[in-house]
Amino acid sequence: MKRILVPTDFSAQAENALKVAAQLANRFNGEIFLLHMLELPLQLIDPVSGSGTQNLPEALFFMKLAKKRFKKLIDKPYLKGIKIHDIVEFHQAFDGIMEVSKEHNCNLIVMGSHGTSGIKEVFIGSNTEKVVRNSTIPVLVIKNEHEEFDINCFVFATDCDLEHKHTLNKAIQFANKIDAHLHLLYVNTANNFKTTEEANQCLEDFVKGEDLNHHTLNIYNDVTVEKGVLNFAKSINAGLIGISTHGRKGLAHFFNGSISEDLVNHANRPVVTFKI
Repeated sequence: MKRILVPTDFSAQAENALKVAAQLANRFNGEIFLLHMLELPLQLIDPVSGSGTQNLPEALFFMKLAKKRFKKLIDKPYLKGIKIHDIVEFHQAFDGIMEVSKEHNCNLIVMGSHGTSGIKEVFIGSNTEKVVRNSTIPVLVIKNEHEEFDINCFVFATDCDLEHKHTLNKAIQFANKIDAHLHLLYVNTANNFKTTEEANQCLEDFVKGEDLNHHTLNIYNDVTVEKGVLNFAKSINAGLIGISTHGRKGLAHFFNGSISEDLVNHANRPVVTFKI
């Protein structure tokens, strides 16, 4: 968490994410790469195409406006003492986020969400799904303001597939970093039912050989995986939910369909994703 990327559209939700990123940067002596993507029509920014030259001043106007908003944002008291890199790019949101994270060797992306209505503004439509699904580094999605981002209970939901065990290692590292108690969760549904003994054995096999100090193994029965994760997290008042994604191959079979994205959108709690 030394190099944190925070995409912003200057909305309240994006600032909630920035405030959490600031707390993490202070805690781990990190720096923040604050990114704003200007998704302008090509003719405004490409002098080679058609009327691009005459429209270039308009593109520069948007650039200056973004820089002005950056200055106002960076002057906020909660960012005092943190090294901030303000970046404005003419790019499609998803492509820009991925490129900037790689260019600056970021090890965490923190981004805002509007909650159940979906992630909007700079994260319109499939951009959110692409960032969450394809990012090679953890993505922390924040919806609400957190005066203190102090996580005691971290729920990591899993299907116990041993081929995905490296994501457990990532979750353990994340939990250790933030000093949180890790609650490993298997959701039992009618469509993929396991007896208590079978589910317990799956969890035991999944954590075998891992260095786990503060953790619990949990089985929760519910009608769907998504509801099970949300209801279990609520039952223990978890501060954070962790899930895995498959990247371009689609979601882990445990998270059938769009369950991973649904959790990101529907959970009222912060969600962190790890790529399989």
